[in-house]
Amino acid sequence: MRKVLVLFRDPYIAALVSTVLLASIIPCRGAAVDWFTLLQNAAICTLFFVHGAKLSRDAILKGSGNWRLHLSVLTSTYVIFPVLGLAVFAVASGWLPHTLLVGILFLSFLPSTVQSSIAFTAIAGGNVPAAICSASLSNLLGVFITPLLVQIFLGAAGKGLSWDVVQAIILQLLLPFFLGHLSRPWTAAFLHRHKILTTIIDRGSILIVVYVAFSAAVVQGIWRAVSPANFALMVAISAAILALILAITMRGARLLGFSKADEIVMVFCGSKKSLASGVPMAGVLFPAATVGAVIIPLMLFHQLQLMACAILARRYAERDVNTDLIPAAGDRAHQKSSA
Repeated sequence: MRKVLVLFRDPYIAALVSTVLLASIIPCRGAAVDWFTLLQNAAICTLFFVHGAKLSRDAILKGSGNWRLHLSVLTSTYVIFPVLGLAVFAVASGWLPHTLLVGILFLSFLPSTVQSSIAFTAIAGGNVPAAICSASLSNLLGVFITPLLVQIFLGAAGKGLSWDVVQAIILQLLLPFFLGHLSRPWTAAFLHRHKILTTIIDRGSILIVVYVAFSAAVVQGIWRAVSPANFALMVAISAAILALILAITMRGARLLGFSKADEIVMVFCGSKKSLASGVPMAGVLFPAATVGAVIIPLMLFHQLQLMACAILARRYAERDVNTDLIPAAGDRAHQKSSA
């Protein structure tokens, strides 16, 4: 419980909640919308440029050989998760507003996180090079797979996969990412030395996009459409999806015979959804008036996954330490014979 309370005091979580409150009280209106839209687009391009610049080719090559693990993570992210999302969409229809159901399904189509997946894998004592490879591959493929899944299953709710949408994906997401990656000889060392700058860019960009999205949603009357009961139901649904996917990835890793280090990668990379990729993608794939509602399930799931995975990572780490302290049967026999 203490760990959960500490996470609730996380400055980033507080900043996200404050941004939603600010947009609810003082939404962006009129001529200011154009300026904030330009700022949002610049922030998204900068965010993906930095993501590309931080992507280490050496780390990817080091962890790329474990193809069974990477395929399992991608299956969890882009097959099992969408199946769960479609099931919720069918079962909860009539219980939640349509835009929130769209948000839950959109959440299930997103790639895994990068930073937190790697961080939790490291804390838990997992295979960090494989986590870097899996999470990075998930994000890179997500730029193509997520819009495709949205088009197939949510074509009517989204903008449709028109040339304008494809162009926005290329110019705002793909091009900055690849330019950032190509810039690594000049930018990698600088970003490594100034990690606080990358954190500000990462989190600040998301806050700007969330403010613009929620401003448009507030102007359209989002809080009249989302009742406290709807909100509580979304929390329950998000918690249920997270519990299921954690159980599936953990059990699946053991059935596939993965080592403990690879099981940790499967659990943390295969159970996450990226807020950093999801919020910008929502802005590209959905009409501005609906983006605020669509990203509510993602924001809720993001907080829940951070809390659950932080606790789970510590448990993995503590179990490894305790295991190391217990001598194996052969060691105990040797100790007795020596005595």
